[in-house]
Amino acid sequence: MVYIRVDTRVHRDRQKVEGNHVTPSDFVARSLLGAACLAFSACTTLGPDFETPKATVADTWAEQSAELSRAAPEPQSWWSVFNDPVLDELVEMAYRQNLPLQVAGLRIFEARAQLGIAIGQQYPQQQQVNGALTRVGLSKNSPNFNSAFTDDTFTQSNIGLDAAWELDFWGRFRRGVESAGASLGASIADYDNALVSLTAEVARVYVSLRTLEERLAIARDNSVTQRRSYRIADVRFQNGAVSELDPSQALSLLKSTESTVPLLESQIRQTRNALSILLGMPPNDLHDVLQGSGKIPEPPAQIEVGVPADLLRRRPDIRSAELQAATQSALIGVAKSDLYPRFALVGSIGLLNGDTGSNGNSDLFKSDSVGYNYGPSASWQILNYGRLKNRVRVQDARLEALLVNYQDTVLRAAQEVEDGLSAYTGAREQSSYLKDSVKAAQRSVDLALVQYREGAVDYQRVLDTQQTLLRVQDRYTSVRGEVLGGLIATYKALGGGWEIRAGKAFVSPERQEQMKKRTDWGHLLDAESVPGELPVPPPTGKDQPLLNSPDW
Repeated sequence: MVYIRVDTRVHRDRQKVEGNHVTPSDFVARSLLGAACLAFSACTTLGPDFETPKATVADTWAEQSAELSRAAPEPQSWWSVFNDPVLDELVEMAYRQNLPLQVAGLRIFEARAQLGIAIGQQYPQQQQVNGALTRVGLSKNSPNFNSAFTDDTFTQSNIGLDAAWELDFWGRFRRGVESAGASLGASIADYDNALVSLTAEVARVYVSLRTLEERLAIARDNSVTQRRSYRIADVRFQNGAVSELDPSQALSLLKSTESTVPLLESQIRQTRNALSILLGMPPNDLHDVLQGSGKIPEPPAQIEVGVPADLLRRRPDIRSAELQAATQSALIGVAKSDLYPRFALVGSIGLLNGDTGSNGNSDLFKSDSVGYNYGPSASWQILNYGRLKNRVRVQDARLEALLVNYQDTVLRAAQEVEDGLSAYTGAREQSSYLKDSVKAAQRSVDLALVQYREGAVDYQRVLDTQQTLLRVQDRYTSVRGEVLGGLIATYKALGGGWEIRAGKAFVSPERQEQMKKRTDWGHLLDAESVPGELPVPPPTGKDQPLLNSPDW
């Protein structure tokens, strides 16, 4: 690779400095003047300005039902529609204590620090203070060495400041800030998406737990009924009214029902363990939090689902996909800037002294020891054999892939809502049929027992009705849980719940204190610096509403 470099520097020895009256203050003033002139001329920004990609959305949902309203859904605390204080407390605990959510919050802090690095690149990239004290011994066999005129041993000391400022002539650093700002926005959207998933998962596991508890209660209640039936059959057998077949069948059904109890109890323990992990706690029974066994919450009579276009504004994963594309779009401009020359201001000023001749080590801080150089610099990579152009093509291909990913994310979001609505409405309709079936099955059991006592029917009729009752009750309870499962999936697909974090810290105060003890985080951990909503559209090269000003 060949570099063309133009480096014009002004250097004055001690006599010329004194003769022309060029002082260090003159040096600084001229440098700043040159920097200002070049900075004002640096108004070109290479690369595309990001625009929100187009995405196809339907005008309304395909699933239509009397229970569905086109009114805009309540975005915050959607789980409150279940009117279950225990669920409300569980969601709040998970928000405060869930560990994967805090990991997502820590990635935001990382992105904030990266934004600070990108902003810092717009200012003089190098400001380096250096100093040295060196004992020098010259070789007497070196060319042109003359001991009569040269001190072969001496001590040299120097203190100086070197500075370099590459001007953002083509918008390279501005695009870097744009990319880092969009990346920060994407990390916040990812956090919100994790919060949406967390709240939905807590609600789903909680409903599964209450469903299992009701199924366990049903199994135990049926065991009591079947044990009573077994005693009736056994008494009739002892009295010679029936054969041994009747109590044997009754005992078989009873033990079969009782065998489901340990399985359900095991599933309940596992579900509570899963809920504990979501709450950031070691596995335990959560008895104090759950307040014992409970009932399945009741769904609202009507739910508000809005229209498909609402997803583009509410779903964090869609915003994340958009901001990821914005992050990549700015990198095209960064890559394109390498095709053009770079301009910089470079300079150094310092004190240099050696204890040769009449000078001593104490002369370092005298005016005669001042030396400096400064001036503009340019460099341009040529004969790069297409590498730089291909780097631009790489970045462009990545952008196009992210734009397609955005469109795919929108489509999948709509599918998730449609699937949730379909599961909810289908399960709710099925539940209404099963409710009537349970009533009929219970009536059949009562009638069969009365007729069996009177000898009007054999025990097979009682056995069949009790088996049907247990099956229908268990299925009805499961479907009631499925109704809520479909509703929870719908609310999750609509992207609700992330708003609860507005104005709050991304990680727990205890963890923040640990981080502050290790590192100076400035104001980056402050809750007030967290935006309530992400900017829409994302930051662009022309308008950069930075999500958070970095602390230098």
